[in-house]
Amino acid sequence: MTTSSQTTTAATSPLKVASASFIGTTVEYYDFFIYGTAAALVFPALFFPSSSPLVGALLSFATLGVGFLARPVGGIVFGHFGDRVGRKKMLVISLVTMGLATTLMGLMPTHAQIGLAAPVLLTLLRLVQGFAVGGEWGGATLMAVEHAPRGKRGFYGAFPQMGAPAGVGLATIAFFLATKLSPAQFESWGWRLPFLFSALLVVVGLVIRLTVAESPVFEAVRERGESIKLPVAEAWRRHPREILLVAGTYLSQGVFAYICMSYLVSYATKEVGLARPAVLMGVFIAAVVAVVLYPSFGALADRWGRKTIYLLGALLMLVSIAPAFALINTGSPVAFGVAMVMVFGIAMAPAGGVTGSLFSMLFAPEVRYSGASVGYTISQICGAAFAPTIATALYAANATSGPVVIYLLIVAVISVVSVLLLPGRLGDPDPHEQVARYAASTGPTPNPSV
Repeated sequence: MTTSSQTTTAATSPLKVASASFIGTTVEYYDFFIYGTAAALVFPALFFPSSSPLVGALLSFATLGVGFLARPVGGIVFGHFGDRVGRKKMLVISLVTMGLATTLMGLMPTHAQIGLAAPVLLTLLRLVQGFAVGGEWGGATLMAVEHAPRGKRGFYGAFPQMGAPAGVGLATIAFFLATKLSPAQFESWGWRLPFLFSALLVVVGLVIRLTVAESPVFEAVRERGESIKLPVAEAWRRHPREILLVAGTYLSQGVFAYICMSYLVSYATKEVGLARPAVLMGVFIAAVVAVVLYPSFGALADRWGRKTIYLLGALLMLVSIAPAFALINTGSPVAFGVAMVMVFGIAMAPAGGVTGSLFSMLFAPEVRYSGASVGYTISQICGAAFAPTIATALYAANATSGPVVIYLLIVAVISVVSVLLLPGRLGDPDPHEQVARYAASTGPTPNPSV
């Protein structure tokens, strides 16, 4: 490696890069998740007022899902340029794009003011959000994992993953504070405050991201002249099985996240009759527990293996969802909080903590941004995108939560099978050499240090 590359690598410590990835990803997911909370609480009345409450909720959740349709495009575009020109530049662009879209949502007129144009503009801005977040996950994860020393990738790779529950927690507490206003004030202008707060968060995240160095692995790939003209096509050529298994493995995690932070907020308030502040506080507490547990499971993965820890999470999601619904259906605010902590805070934490390090290390460095991002976003479209809509429709058709639980059990089983089929042995703490051997037989040989 050249002197310039060594200087760049030494310029930023792994902990600083991981912390910057965590803060930046928290901001991005705050922006993405406040839409989900608003879709459950206020958007049906403000943007679809001519519909029945059920249809309004379905349409509101549908616009939530529309954002996922742009995520593969964002994953492809940001993945392409992330593998071609650098991880850091793409992360700065994704953060600014997301912040602008979210701030504009907070300033947007409602259906009562501009009619049908309101939900149309809302949907367009949601597409922009989806495009931005489609490139966020892969870049933030690679920056943390590729700066991490060998034997610590699980721990440092957990930091950008912590941004998801942290973003949920921040978004939830923002709406919790907004609901302290009178109902008239909240529906008139209070709901806008969490969206407008995004502008400040983006400035903070941007300043932090600009202080970290580019990924040393990307620098090494560029210096060896191994950049690829079409990284997405090359990723599909070399790693088609890995891309599809990443999609299947992440399926339950994405679906369960949006069920917990969006559908169950609506379900608990409208069907079970719980007070809105109590529901939001339950989600917030669960998110805090998840943030604490993610790095712990990431560190365990460095000893017990990333595949093993992810499988633990997939199995915990499988066995926890039915008891969680039973608790929620009691109508107790405390039981709702326990259910959220059980699923979102604990069961999802092993999988969430190792997602970044597990998925990124399945791909050769020169196509890693593209391969990981595409697999991740395929899963989001097939699963998380319309999970709240599907759950809402299932409950409406059957007037019971049983079919919703069955739907989630099927999703969890798919993930359990997929993680078992991933390359590598259970218990292997660092199976990256399998990627190196595979990449060597199909394309440029990656740096053995990755």
